Amino acid sequence: MNLQALAIVLEQRGYLASCYTCGNQMNSASFMVSLGDNHLIRFLVSDYGITWTEMRDDRELMKLEGAEAISQLQDLANLVKYQIKPAEARPPVTQRL
Repeated sequence: MNLQALAIVLEQRGYLASCYTCGNQMNSASFMVSLGDNHLIRFLVSDYGITWTEMRDDRELMKLEGAEAISQLQDLANLVKYQIKPAEARPPVTQRL
């Protein structure tokens, strides 16, 4: 998966997204996307591991590492690939009063 390409496609769809690599060997990368309403996702690859962090209002909602982080990134890429809006990805919740 190409993080730079994912960031470009998300930007083309109106999201604020960025991706950059670090080091001469490009062995570290950071991918970030803002989903609006102070909702931010960060995917980080470094010598220390792979992490997926989801935040809202500067509070960490979820942090995944390793294979779980990669799986979450793949889910995001699939949403983009199949042009599914985030609200359509989950069935609506009905409330009973």
